[in-house]
Amino acid sequence: MKALGTCGGELFASALLLRVSVLALTSVVSFYLGKHWSDDSSALSRIFFFNGPNEAVSSVALSPNANLVTNVSSLISNDTSEILADASPSLEAAPPPPPPPPPLTERIGVVDENGTMRADFDFDADLGGDFDEAGAENETSDGGGAAEEKVRVRIEKFEPCPEAMSEHIPCLDNEEEIKKLNSTERGERFERHCPGEGKVLDCLVPAPKGYRSPIPWPTSRDEVWFNNVPHTRLVEDKGGQNWITKDKDTFKFPGGGTQFIHGADQYLDQISKMVPGIAFGNRTRVALDVGCGVASFGAFLLSWNVITLSIAPKDVHENQIQFALERGVPAMVAAFATHRLLYPSQAFDLIHCSRCRINWTRDDGILLLEVNRLLRAGGYFVWAAQPVYKHEESQQEAWKEMEDLTSRICWQLVKKEGYIAIWQKPLNNSCYFSRDSGIQPALCDADDDLNSVWYVNLKACISQLPDNGYGANIPAWPGRLYEPPQRLQEVDMDASIAKNELFKAELRYWNDIIDGYIRIFHWKELKLRNVMDMRAGFGGFAAGLIDQQFDCWVMNVVPTSGPNTLPVIYDRGLIGVTHDWCEPFDTYPRTYDLLHAFGLLSKEQKRCNISVILLEMDRILRPGGIVYIRDSKFIMDDIQAVTKAMGWRNDLRDTAEGPYASRKILMCQKPMVHS
Repeated sequence: MKALGTCGGELFASALLLRVSVLALTSVVSFYLGKHWSDDSSALSRIFFFNGPNEAVSSVALSPNANLVTNVSSLISNDTSEILADASPSLEAAPPPPPPPPPLTERIGVVDENGTMRADFDFDADLGGDFDEAGAENETSDGGGAAEEKVRVRIEKFEPCPEAMSEHIPCLDNEEEIKKLNSTERGERFERHCPGEGKVLDCLVPAPKGYRSPIPWPTSRDEVWFNNVPHTRLVEDKGGQNWITKDKDTFKFPGGGTQFIHGADQYLDQISKMVPGIAFGNRTRVALDVGCGVASFGAFLLSWNVITLSIAPKDVHENQIQFALERGVPAMVAAFATHRLLYPSQAFDLIHCSRCRINWTRDDGILLLEVNRLLRAGGYFVWAAQPVYKHEESQQEAWKEMEDLTSRICWQLVKKEGYIAIWQKPLNNSCYFSRDSGIQPALCDADDDLNSVWYVNLKACISQLPDNGYGANIPAWPGRLYEPPQRLQEVDMDASIAKNELFKAELRYWNDIIDGYIRIFHWKELKLRNVMDMRAGFGGFAAGLIDQQFDCWVMNVVPTSGPNTLPVIYDRGLIGVTHDWCEPFDTYPRTYDLLHAFGLLSKEQKRCNISVILLEMDRILRPGGIVYIRDSKFIMDDIQAVTKAMGWRNDLRDTAEGPYASRKILMCQKPMVHS
């Protein structure tokens, strides 16, 4: 019995030892397996792309960079190095970070593997994915601790400019540069001559004494406050032509013009009857009024559902564009001189010139050839001028020159009646190619970029129309606002196979955002009339305002630093302009009620100081006007430092995505009087 007990104890001890050995071996194997899988950097990718158990991969596809692969490991290693450096010196010898993860098999973008737009796509509106959180990049690019060491210039306060600068337009009032011009006979003095480095505006342009909040639209179409544009030159020069009159503390606009002293409505009715095919508000949606006076032509066309961009140089007829803008009519300062106007080819359905004092036939017709570039295929040119109806020899000679030039560029004289002549541009190139050899002007080179306009010289050649007919077959208004135009496919941007889907997503995106602005910030209570979208994309913000029935117009600005989407904006029936925000804009001070900037400042800070852009925003913003800046949270401190130094009231808010989103909304209001 004793021997048996001894043997049983030995067997029990052996079994226990075996169990302990197996358990130890299992622990060691589990440890090494766990370490192996925890070092798999692809797990980090899964953590990055999945924020919750039910979130789809595509829910983070905020950029149209469909095939972009993000090196998440490098981003995390930067942050980790900062944490380790602060934690303990003993951690400085930590092993190097794991290698980058392999390319993701999932498609990250706005479309699935079949090229169909994802149903759960959330639009980012950056048109090519160039929004790269520039502020964050700058904060971390120097390694750990760089953010804390970044030196920022403290701005105490910007001072008001001298009162004499109350109507200052920096690039058009640069007398120092204008005096250096070799010649001014072709209107060079009316073009852009911007201040050089170190001479940019560094003060706040003041309003004139007695300035008042503008009279709201639609009353402003017919009268404005005298103190807001205190000039009587036009009253003295044009009073007999029914342009403008002064009545106590207001200017009044009877609606007349040099060639239509009996009123713009009667004049528009005459044009409509002369050529019914013009079809105001249907086929004709976007017009250009050259040498617009106080813009009564465009002001009254608004009631015909036509948006007209009224342009004129800053010349002896004092402040005509400022009067137009004070009335609430779309306008900007521009001149036919030596450079292309800042609008794309085939932009306007109709171009109008009523005694605009332009010699269209000079220099081989170079100015009318610019009109031809701007005019849509099948569009109309309306000319109301003395050569049309006067019988003096000089006037008849001018008419013959105009007839000859328009014939050589294949325009058809559709109607000549009274003092109005109307031509139509051809729909395609067939007429150009069938001309006799040697006829001038010649065709421009086929590879000439007709939409490249920033400081591009005029060319005395005929702009060829696209062989594919792009720009000619535009739907009638309002359908064209919602249908992706054919020229969208020519926009040079990262999204290559999903442009139509991106176009539609942008409209939905801004409709949702504006709907939120209405509910939360009570936008319908604002007296908005003149609005600028400073980085307009496809014009979705402007389209959203139309959908929400705001009675305003939008100047859609397409920065030169991004994709040229301006042809798309015009094809939709909207207006806009190309501009480089490192330079001042061609308009008078106190032009806009609302400035909207989405992703602009984080984009442009790589090229110029954001204070230059913000000071220009202050110049063109009306006193009491508001600014909505939707941008990277990493740049908001810098923006607020400048806006506070300008005296703007600031309110920083989270976006709908919440407090941890990459963007913030900064709402600002300019005070009525800078002090």
